[in-house]
Amino acid sequence: MNVTDAIRTKRAIRLFTEQPLSDEVVTAILNAGRRAQSSKNTQPWSFVAVRDRATLKALSEFGTYAGHLAGAALAVVIVSVDPAQRWSIMFDCGQSAAYMQLAAWELGIGSCLGTIYEPEQARARLGVPEDQHLNVAISFGYPAPDQQRPAVVQRGGRQPLEAVVHWEKW
Repeated sequence: MNVTDAIRTKRAIRLFTEQPLSDEVVTAILNAGRRAQSSKNTQPWSFVAVRDRATLKALSEFGTYAGHLAGAALAVVIVSVDPAQRWSIMFDCGQSAAYMQLAAWELGIGSCLGTIYEPEQARARLGVPEDQHLNVAISFGYPAPDQQRPAVVQRGGRQPLEAVVHWEKW
């Protein structure tokens, strides 16, 4: 799959099969995130990769819309210094997340972002140091049968280009 196809067909997957991800696949996903561009090459992220079922279930309970983490084969929690220190930290971490999700999609693995609304509980569960910030976890897994990529990609509710682009000025 080329990048254009990955971008065009990528969608959030929240239901997964029970098939585990191989170490090779997990490493490919994490390496994609590690290689993302960042402001001044600061690479402000660290990742906590979680496969343990009990921990995945606990993480799913730390966010109102994070339930999909419980059924994932892998969750990657993105950890950084406090983004209030520099606006670009959140942007950089978002790029890292996007790279991981696109790399996974190319391998036939679905993903979905989950917001952690109880970061202190997640920090305690994962052993994340006090000086680090976390509020996003990404679920990864092979899509459940009803979540498979469609043979014909539909528009997916995206706005047309002319609705979101303003040329030269607003």
